[in-house]
Amino acid sequence: MRDLTEAQVAAGHSVGIVCDSTTGGDYEERLFEAMKESLALGIHRTPMQRHIGPGDIAAAWRTYGIIKELRPDVLHGHGAKGGAYARLFGSLLRVSRSRVARLYSPHGGSLHYDETTATGKLFFALERFMARFTDCLLFVSDYERKTYRRKVGEPPVPNRLVYNGLRAAEFEQVATAADAADLLYIGMMRDLKGPDIFIDALARAGGEFGRPLSAVMVGAGDDLPRYHAQVERLGLAGHVRFLAPMPARDAFALAELIVVPSRAEAMPYIVLEALGAGMPMIATAVGGIPEIFGEGSPALIWPDAGQLADKLGTALDDLGAYRKLMPQGGELRARFGADVMAAEIEKAYFAALKL
Repeated sequence: MRDLTEAQVAAGHSVGIVCDSTTGGDYEERLFEAMKESLALGIHRTPMQRHIGPGDIAAAWRTYGIIKELRPDVLHGHGAKGGAYARLFGSLLRVSRSRVARLYSPHGGSLHYDETTATGKLFFALERFMARFTDCLLFVSDYERKTYRRKVGEPPVPNRLVYNGLRAAEFEQVATAADAADLLYIGMMRDLKGPDIFIDALARAGGEFGRPLSAVMVGAGDDLPRYHAQVERLGLAGHVRFLAPMPARDAFALAELIVVPSRAEAMPYIVLEALGAGMPMIATAVGGIPEIFGEGSPALIWPDAGQLADKLGTALDDLGAYRKLMPQGGELRARFGADVMAAEIEKAYFAALKL
């Protein structure tokens, strides 16, 4: 989102952000602070529950008041809750003005539900209902577009695939620190992202590799104490460092090899950022990740501690050779540049305004 807003501001557009105020921490606050001077429509944070609940009525009313005052030409909602707000409020604004383009980018979230469960059926029925208030769907991966088609149905409105993109500076290589650990995990500390898989694989691979492997784990989340306990239980306390969230490129310098052990993903920025920085990595073949590496890439595994342990041994045995298996800079820039992303999304905005 930050990269997109920066590109839109550079193109001369007036941009604002309306988002939840209850998630994130000091790191996210610093990012918002750095952005706010450049956004003509400002940054507006208000409590929004992730799941449907009683607080939604008050949250929706507050959010609508903010958006009504901003009077945007385009409302682009991200995720299920943001998508619902953008489309409903955009439709309400049409009552008093000529045109508001309503765009929605589904991200993981509701698309992760099983379509055979009552909860899944409810969410996907709501998605089908909301399609009538949508001018364009923007998917960040072909995986998400296929998932939407399978679980919700064929989109009855225009839709586009627009990959996430990196800024030019994010394609500069990161130099590894002299005292770098073997492995890095960076992300939310929750089972969906696989920290437990990472820790189990670390314990297994150390025995097979002939020496204990060292690791840095960067991130925050409610499940963090459980991962501390897992590290203690497996006798890895002296080999794993836990650090608070930090800029990704700062974290990349702390290890030789990056691991993304997620059980589910959409199109994770951390994979793009790591490859853009020239880092070798192992990632799970979930969500849109294979679209980045290419089907059949030797860097891909299933979210399984045994598979990850085996791959760690292979990669660390000859890291130079393993690094050459990664997608290279020129190819990445052409497909995943922020300029490419912003240009495609701008086309979608103007097309929606003409509908």
